[in-house]
Amino acid sequence: MLYSLNDKEAASTHTEQYFEILGNRAMYSEGWIASCFHGRLPWIRLQGLEFDGPQEKWELYNIEKDFSQAVDLALTHPDKLAELQQLFHQHATDYGVYPLRDPGSPRNGEFAVPHSLDGFSSMTYTAAHVRMPESSVINLKNCSYQITASISVQTSTPQGVIACQGGNMAGWSLYIDEQSRPTFHYNWFGHEHSAVQHPAPLSMGPHEIRLTFIYDGGFGAGGTAVLTVDDGDGHSVRIDRTVPLVFSMSGETFDVGMDTGSPVGPYPHQFPCTEEIVGVTLQRLDEPPKEILEKMREGEFRASISTQ
Repeated sequence: MLYSLNDKEAASTHTEQYFEILGNRAMYSEGWIASCFHGRLPWIRLQGLEFDGPQEKWELYNIEKDFSQAVDLALTHPDKLAELQQLFHQHATDYGVYPLRDPGSPRNGEFAVPHSLDGFSSMTYTAAHVRMPESSVINLKNCSYQITASISVQTSTPQGVIACQGGNMAGWSLYIDEQSRPTFHYNWFGHEHSAVQHPAPLSMGPHEIRLTFIYDGGFGAGGTAVLTVDDGDGHSVRIDRTVPLVFSMSGETFDVGMDTGSPVGPYPHQFPCTEEIVGVTLQRLDEPPKEILEKMREGEFRASISTQ
């Protein structure tokens, strides 16, 4: 753009530009612009619309003569519109715009949008992972799972949250209590709290803390949580009911090394871990059956609609 500052009469050298935002498309070339509104208002979530469907309309403007785009010339200049549509297709092909995706659509069926966790049942997180939305973390609901934390204790009185998800209304937390004992706490909607604790405080040095949850099966059912440290004896607690859909609809997140929102368990706000966290691995040990997955999708959809 520097040339335009030196010469206000200079002709533009930027003669073409394609656009694609949230399914809306446009193509500018030599003073003309063709644009298409995909049909979904930005504040309407989870509404999937078909590309080139009846709700879409291509418009055409000569912005050298009509900079405010007040007069649609699509009907009177169909050849120019077709030319710009073809030019958009060329640029979209060359620069990886295709396949077009509607971000408001569910991640299934004709409007499927890839997810970064598709195909993964296990993921390792570090202390760099805080304030992570629930949908961006391995889903541990309605299944058996393991939470494995590798830590290095460098003080004589370790304490703090190793990893947690959710808040005081629902969630889970793996932490070291104020007596330096590894603890797992499960919070069922603030009504039922279940905890299992290792009886001995952590010594200095490397440790592996593992929580294995053996699920009964079903939707929001219970199971047994077993806590082990360094492959020692397991300590267990019965959890009668589990959260089947979402831990929070108010911004609670997944955190490593602290609890950034409201506390999941009986400890102070944040309660940062005093020791080095090498990594925390979340792993599903099995997958919910098809009918449970359908219930989860329907419930998550209703939860999303209710928060609009």
